[in-house]
Amino acid sequence: MSKYLELKNISKSFETEKKIKVLKGLSQNFEKGKIYSIMGPSGSGKSTLLNLISLIDRPSSGQIIFNQNQINFNDTEQNDIFRSKKIGIVYQQNNLLPDFTAMENIYLASLANGNDKELSNNKAKKLLKKIGLSNRSNHFPSQLSGGEAQRVAIARAIVNDPEIILADEPTGSLDINTAKEVFKLLYNQKKSDRLIIFATHNRFFANKADCLLEMRDGIIKSSNVRVIKSKF
Repeated sequence: MSKYLELKNISKSFETEKKIKVLKGLSQNFEKGKIYSIMGPSGSGKSTLLNLISLIDRPSSGQIIFNQNQINFNDTEQNDIFRSKKIGIVYQQNNLLPDFTAMENIYLASLANGNDKELSNNKAKKLLKKIGLSNRSNHFPSQLSGGEAQRVAIARAIVNDPEIILADEPTGSLDINTAKEVFKLLYNQKKSDRLIIFATHNRFFANKADCLLEMRDGIIKSSNVRVIKSKF
């Protein structure tokens, strides 16, 4: 399958008291139908890279190309639309809206994408059933366990059927058994017309990806395709 996402010579620096270079001329291609894991120590640039791919942030230099279309980082409105329609994001701390129920968190993500109320409501209900939380639909995030909240976060990320799912340490704050359940749910979102990229410190989960990318000092040091997968 041809490359869907191309990163070309991506660099990212932050200005504080001094200039901090986080990404340093990183280049990598990604294909649909595959899951990529990104490993590396804290500070290696994993979260920064995901923020750039999600178009939440912009690189200091370099090009990001989706489906042969180069991103214009000055066109923030178009990039916001692209993110809303094409990208689903899962964070380590779930980032659910605290004043809305599990049902409403998923429903609002669909509504924000231009779907009508009835369709958004039906999609939210179906996803809650799919993740086994129909009985928790009216509970607020503070009333959910860590694993339940993260499952709702994944449902919210996929409600608009995105072409790309980005997950930043999605199991990092969970105990191992809950983490395996949540990761399996994320893994099961793989399909031929979707790209999944997740960052993790856990090699057990990283080794389940189709391709493991090792980051060090702002670049990808190695890329291992078809690593051996252990059972869940």
